[in-house]
Amino acid sequence: MPNLLSQIMEYNRSFVEEQKYEPYLTSKFPDRKFVILTCMDTRLIELLPASMNIKNGDVKMIKAAGGVVSTPFGGIMRSIIVAIYELGADEVLVIGHHDCGMSHLNPERVKEKFVARGIKEETLKTLEYSGLNLERWLRGFEDVKESVKSSVNIIKNHPLVPAIPVHGLVIDPSTGKLDVIVNGY
Repeated sequence: MPNLLSQIMEYNRSFVEEQKYEPYLTSKFPDRKFVILTCMDTRLIELLPASMNIKNGDVKMIKAAGGVVSTPFGGIMRSIIVAIYELGADEVLVIGHHDCGMSHLNPERVKEKFVARGIKEETLKTLEYSGLNLERWLRGFEDVKESVKSSVNIIKNHPLVPAIPVHGLVIDPSTGKLDVIVNGY
């Protein structure tokens, strides 16, 4: 039985040969001039764009666990800043969702899973002695609305983000219904 990578590569070969990529051709610049930060949840892959009438090429989409900006100078903020200054985004939407895997995430349980999958206790201790607070780094959130508000505030108040609208929404991962939490206008 072929492994996952072999299956992907075989499909990709026929995808390219049959020019199935043609419907997806677009530029790197978002046609609708906004960037979305949302969760990597599998339920949102097709539902979120469909619920917002977003097509390929319309927006820049950043996905991360929980759709959370946890630090003002990490990779997520860098991506938002690049989308604004280099790719022409004029607005930011932070979109969280109900029933998120990051809500009520238990850092201790995650650390137990590290060990169960072969990460040595000594490695965890070394990380903690080096200054990484694993509890804080792995912490999720209790309330998706508050999480969205927090991320909006970090983006809106970032010293490198210009005065542009930053909105916060929450989506229902079953129906696609959106609720506005922060209206950035």
